[in-house]
Amino acid sequence: MSKLNIFDVNQPVIQGLPHVSPEDTIREVKRLTGRMVAINLEPATIKNNDEESVWNLTTGRQATVENARKAADMGVDMIVLTGNPGVGVDNEAIMQALSELKDAVGDRVILTAGKMHASGIVSETGEKILTEKDIVDFIDAGADVILLPAPGTVPGITMEYASKLIKKAHEKGALTMTTIGTSQEGADEDTIRQIALMCKMAGADIHHIGDSGYMGMALPENITAYSVAIRGKRHTYRRMAMSLLR
Repeated sequence: MSKLNIFDVNQPVIQGLPHVSPEDTIREVKRLTGRMVAINLEPATIKNNDEESVWNLTTGRQATVENARKAADMGVDMIVLTGNPGVGVDNEAIMQALSELKDAVGDRVILTAGKMHASGIVSETGEKILTEKDIVDFIDAGADVILLPAPGTVPGITMEYASKLIKKAHEKGALTMTTIGTSQEGADEDTIRQIALMCKMAGADIHHIGDSGYMGMALPENITAYSVAIRGKRHTYRRMAMSLLR
């Protein structure tokens, strides 16, 4: 799966993509890659910020019913309700957005919810980023997949704690996604391998590696190192060689 961060449904542009109409951007990514596509939507308000930053929230990235429907119409397979650095997304806001989006598009897309880091909420750091209660609340609100920080990426998130959260999600019938969203996707390959194996030992169903190697994507070498660590070279090389266009 390819997960697109800071994708704006009102300005659906991906640099370097062959020219297609804006509404076909997601379908073109799926055609070229043969993969499902997910996007992040953020349940937060837009702040007045004079400083230009790629992380500044836009209306097309907010977790609204209108944006979710636009995403589904474009062909998005999964919507991830989470928060980028400093945006200010708390778990209560995620739960409320989940309830609204479940009713609107829950039969069209996979809904994923959680946080990779505190996202600017001081009261939700360390183990408080995600608790067992949060997991139950998210699933009851309509989450199909629970997102949580990978062990070793956030202070206080150990393999044992991640395993406890994953077991709770599985008990409630949801899948889990461990995430590297702290720029450690740009660390050395040995670190990536350690994180990958801890995620697998904790019981993760889906493994995520973030977008801060080179700006906009993880280091290709680290994607490969992660894949080889959890499934070996045979399956890694097979994935690399697959193409629907050959």
